[in-house]
Order: sequence, then structure tokens, then C-alpha cells
Amino acid sequence: MPLKTYGVLIGRAVDTRREGGSDSPHYQIHVTDDAGTGYRAAVNVLSQQQPSELLYFVSDDFLHPVTDRLAGLASGWNTLPSGPGGPNLDFVRGNLFDPALMRKLPPDLEGPDNDLADLLDHSVRRAVADRDARLYLFGERWGPEARTRDKVFGFLPGNGVHDIHMNQGNSGRFRDSDGVWQDGGLLVHFPARSRWVAVFLAFQSQSWKTDDVTGHAIGDLDGSRPVPGTRPVRIVAALVNPRGPAPEAESVTLLNASPDPVDLTGWQIQDRLGRYSAVPAGPLAPGAGLSVRLDGGAELGNHGGEISLLDAGKLKVDGVSYTAEQAAREGWSVVF
Repeated sequence: MPLKTYGVLIGRAVDTRREGGSDSPHYQIHVTDDAGTGYRAAVNVLSQQQPSELLYFVSDDFLHPVTDRLAGLASGWNTLPSGPGGPNLDFVRGNLFDPALMRKLPPDLEGPDNDLADLLDHSVRRAVADRDARLYLFGERWGPEARTRDKVFGFLPGNGVHDIHMNQGNSGRFRDSDGVWQDGGLLVHFPARSRWVAVFLAFQSQSWKTDDVTGHAIGDLDGSRPVPGTRPVRIVAALVNPRGPAPEAESVTLLNASPDPVDLTGWQIQDRLGRYSAVPAGPLAPGAGLSVRLDGGAELGNHGGEISLLDAGKLKVDGVSYTAEQAAREGWSVVF
């Protein structure tokens, strides 16, 4: 079953703690909302399953339509309904980042800038120093516990969020937490600089090929995360905002970057809401491009969106995202 209470905590970072040990250490963040209510965000830095080191991806200039979807949410805890369309995170379907770019780090080592706690410190301590900065922490809530003080920061009632990591494709006893559109993550907004910072974490034991309904792993768990430079067909551009009256001739451009032809029979273009448009059947020659016109099915909104390329087995081959700002120039293609 999916997480019991998935959502996003919005507030100001006021303090941090680093936990050592080899059991289940966390990087702890003390967050307060606009009403002064305290929360603790417990971020895993070590996996209980082997391999123990977590995978991470950090963007110091995060550009994705999910940041616009967060506008209007209240300070404090916000429960998010299941499914696409809102600000929910999904590492497989949301095209938040390229999983092939994730790297692994040990949880806590002597010395500077050499472990996962240091990496989290780099972003969160900047938010502590900037009173205008706001944290957006996605995961599962616990509490409030009216008579229990927080075990790390001592505020009352105990209250917080955990599972701030990928929450699908699990194995063993963690499989019960699988779900789609319920992944965790840490976003930091620095309004004075009009900049978002994003930190995404995953366990090496998790699969990146997951069922669209249950979030359970599909097939062999080994090697399911993309390897840099190995995707044969990629989305390289999209005409999101064509000139002329509606219905507009939106299109997505594919490139076969491999040295061999790829048969695109049965392949599809998918938008964030799960609508499909067929890719023309037949082989795509090595180095060749193909413009796929979206006649019905998938739609590319001008307010930002995500585009995924699925093969004949409906497994994701590639995915990209674009913001409203990138789509604003009528007639211009967004290049990825």
C-alpha cells in the first residue's frame, strides 16, 4: 500500500542536526511554519538494505513546472491527493531529473564535503541563514503527538515528516510503501535570487522500472537505472506553443543517438496526465531525427509540463520537462 499521509511541508529552516551511527542515521532539520509550529524533517543518509550508500542528485538552479504548482499552498503541512496534475513528485514519471546523473555518497565521514550530510548541509544551512528562504519537504507526515516532545529539537508537540526519498520500486519489507506520485524530495526557494535548489535521494536497492498503478518493481531489479550515454532514442526538442489558432500543431522531436536503427513500432509520447500519442511505426535510422506531430491524445500545455517517450512495452525510454517561461515564445521550439 502507498504512504498513509503523503504531502509537502512548507516552512523555514531554523536548525539542523547530524546523526552518526550505523543503524538508521538521519540528517535532521528543524522547520517552523508561519504560525510558529515546529516540525522535524528526518532525511535518510544510510540505507538499511545493501548497498547502504544512498544515491543523490542536486540541482542548484532547479527549473521544473512543479515549482509553479506549489504556488498558493499554505505554510505548514499540506496533504496532497494521489495522482498526476498537482505538485506531487514521481522520480519515474515526473521527469524531475535524469536518474543516470545520480551518484552515491557515504552518510557521514571525517572531513569536509565528502559525505551526504555535508551535501545536505550545503543547501540547508544557506536556508537557515536566509530568513526569506523556504523549504518544501515532500514525504510522509507523523504526529502531532500532543504529549511528546520532539526527541531531537525538544519542541512540543512532536511533529514532522520522513520518507524524504524515492518511495517506489522497493524490495523486501519496504515493498509495502510503494506507490506512484508519492516520492519524497527537498526543494529550497531563495526568493531574493529567484532560485530553487533541489535535492533528490534514492536507495540503490530500488528499481526504476515500476508499475503505473502500484509502484512495485517490474522485472529484474538489476541495472534498471539508466546508464549515462546509453539511451538510444531521446527527446531533443518540442514545439509547445506553435503559431496560429487552436488546435495547434504541437510536435515532439526525437533523435536516434545510437549507431543502429531502432524500430519505433508501438512507441508513444505521453504527457503528465497520462495521455498518449502514437509515434510513427517503423525504423529510425542511426543519427536520424523524427518530428512526431501530436494529433489528439498527448497535449503540451503552455504553462509548463512533462513529456515522456515510451517503448512498445510501455516502459519509459526518455523524459523531459519544460517551464512556462520556456514555452512563452510563440513558434519557438523548446530544446532539451
